[in-house]
Amino acid sequence: MSTVGLIGLGAMGAGMAGSLWRAGHQVRVYDVRPEAAQAFAAQGGVACTSLAELGAACQVVISVVVNAEQTEQVLWGEPGSDSGVAHAMKPGSTFVMCSTVAPQRSIEWEQALQAMGLHYLDAPISGGAARAASGEMTMMTAGSAQAYAQTQTYLDAMAGKVYKLGDRAGNGSKVKIINQLLAGVHIAAAAEAMALGLRAGVEANELYEVITHSAGNSWMFENRMAHVLAGDYTPLSAVDIFVKDLGLVLDTARASKFPLPLASTAHQMFMQASSAGHGREDDSAVIKIFPGIELPQKD
Repeated sequence: MSTVGLIGLGAMGAGMAGSLWRAGHQVRVYDVRPEAAQAFAAQGGVACTSLAELGAACQVVISVVVNAEQTEQVLWGEPGSDSGVAHAMKPGSTFVMCSTVAPQRSIEWEQALQAMGLHYLDAPISGGAARAASGEMTMMTAGSAQAYAQTQTYLDAMAGKVYKLGDRAGNGSKVKIINQLLAGVHIAAAAEAMALGLRAGVEANELYEVITHSAGNSWMFENRMAHVLAGDYTPLSAVDIFVKDLGLVLDTARASKFPLPLASTAHQMFMQASSAGHGREDDSAVIKIFPGIELPQKD
């Protein structure tokens, strides 16, 4: 039984840890919420009390945290300390970065870890919590042959599709940025369409049934508008995630003076929802920015 470490037991990370465990690996986990790690340990995993403990015990460490700032803390710990996972990992080990970040940050982390004798895999993820839990998500990866050699068995356990996009970090994060452009625009468009239907007096469930069997459907409409119909805005992916991710999309385009009118509009919609107090709700809560509509309520 091989040992792998995973950091971050949110909606995606918890499912990924479960997929690794079901594939027969010993999974050591760490989360800033000790109760989350202990809950996974009760199911058969091993809870670590610090990043250093996890890093020292695992040849492969998978990080599934929210953003670049949290990834920095995972790698290096608090400023002025050696409490991060990178300082504890043995030379030749591999760090797998699964967050959505600016491509340049991922490139810089690979360079820093290589200088320490460690391998790095740029490996953003997509597919939602359900696919993470079933081992069927998508991974957009880029890294060295050594990084792939160490991680392939774990990638196969976690994902239905593992795309290899180059032999150095950067391309995985670039493709994820483009994916997030589409995802954010699709959610915003889905919310706008559902809101118009409600305003026009169309029954919500009937509208959903028709659209999901018509050319106007999208994966995001089918998935996120189901949350709206249920009146359940429990955050599997929060509004503030798309404030961040579409911000990264726009930053990436701005660097090359490339116009993104649809992404800009969608970003403003998520910003409006966040400013109205919905930032920690499910991203489908962007529909709440539309006036004069009565949304379905949770039973």
